[in-house]
Amino acid sequence: MKSIGYTTGVYDMFHIGHLNLLRRAKFECDYLIVGVTTDELCERVKGKKPIIPFAERMEIVKHIDFVDEALPQTSMDKMEAWNNLKFDKIFVGDDWRGSDKWNQLEKEFGEVGVEIAYFPYTRHTSSTKLRQVVDRITSADMAL
Repeated sequence: MKSIGYTTGVYDMFHIGHLNLLRRAKFECDYLIVGVTTDELCERVKGKKPIIPFAERMEIVKHIDFVDEALPQTSMDKMEAWNNLKFDKIFVGDDWRGSDKWNQLEKEFGEVGVEIAYFPYTRHTSSTKLRQVVDRITSADMAL
């Protein structure tokens, strides 16, 4: 039987950390579905709009060799995603391990037979760090 994997992300300013996560996820399943967070959801949850527009981020993720299917992520509810997609394994950064949210999800997913795989967070490169650089450059340009 084909195993289905699922992961989500904003994938703003796509970088090697994103690529590594998707590569590793695909290594652990037969079919990888990737939820790309919409601009609206990102603004609602993180309080900021991605630098790269949703349509462009979807296009990038959709064309990564390791990705079998890319879908808009319009809700943070991972159980709702499971109800719609019936994946066997979900992949997430290890920076979430031990959080209240993911401890609860471990219980809920355990009841339906979904495995959670925590992958190492790429510390040397992140969208947050890239965004800080872009913000500094933009601020400097505005001061001129």
